[in-house]
Amino acid sequence: MRSDVSLGIGDDAALLDVPAEHQLVTTTDVLIADVHFHSSATPHSIGHKALAVNLSDLAAMGATPAWATLGMIIPDIDERWLEKFCDGFFYLAKLYDIDLVGGDTARGPLMVAIQLMGWVPRGAALKRSGARSGDHIYITGTLGDAGLALMHLKGLRDLLPDQAATVRQRLDYPCPRVELGIQLRSLASAAIDVSDGFVADLRHLLRCSAVGAEIYLDELPISKVYQSLYGEIGWEPALTSGDDYELCFTAAPDRDDEISTLTELFDIPITRVGTVTIGSDIVFFDREGQQHSPKHTGYDHFGV
Repeated sequence: MRSDVSLGIGDDAALLDVPAEHQLVTTTDVLIADVHFHSSATPHSIGHKALAVNLSDLAAMGATPAWATLGMIIPDIDERWLEKFCDGFFYLAKLYDIDLVGGDTARGPLMVAIQLMGWVPRGAALKRSGARSGDHIYITGTLGDAGLALMHLKGLRDLLPDQAATVRQRLDYPCPRVELGIQLRSLASAAIDVSDGFVADLRHLLRCSAVGAEIYLDELPISKVYQSLYGEIGWEPALTSGDDYELCFTAAPDRDDEISTLTELFDIPITRVGTVTIGSDIVFFDREGQQHSPKHTGYDHFGV
């Protein structure tokens, strides 16, 4: 048990000690079967993803994770299933020194809800509201692979077995950028995690900052699998499919060199994909300088 857990599981509620001169950061995500994970997903991957998506939220705030609560609705008591789920969950929890301090269970259609808590030095949290005209826009990792995996699972895109395995890993086992987010506290002007699609989440950031953006499509970071299919699928999955759980952030131009060093430090691609502008619109440019309009806006939680 962490030293900052005064009272953990076993009472009506937990007692947690937030470090002096720090602020509590808390987030909650709900994962529903056949909505947020495919019915063929393994219990190990569900346990991993349930915690990873919350870790991605804390990473976007530059927060250090510490404590979690877990709520589960399950159709039946399946000890083998629960064991594998816990293996996936606690592997990631141990990696980031997270204590499970409470939760609840009930019977019903499969659903997992996690509340994750952490902390940041007072006043140091990254927010969506700090981007300024002239800032550069960056993306960590690559975009679109999880979307390709979903297209394949839904029968909308045929993939070779090795391609399907590669993108399925990105869908089922997202990699939260926690350490990088902490480093960005002193470098980024605004940040958000890409969960609902790059376009949708960038719009959230720009709206909070009351600015616009120019995006250079040929700079969007995509994987080798995506590159091999680009002629057939274009930019749409990378722009709007979601489930990437990468960080999109902005920073002043004089921070470029410092941000470049983070690529080497964390062995994570960090790609400049655009510039913050005056206004409120996002304008997308292809390699010929022509404007492009995405066909979709991103994941709609209440869409039909």
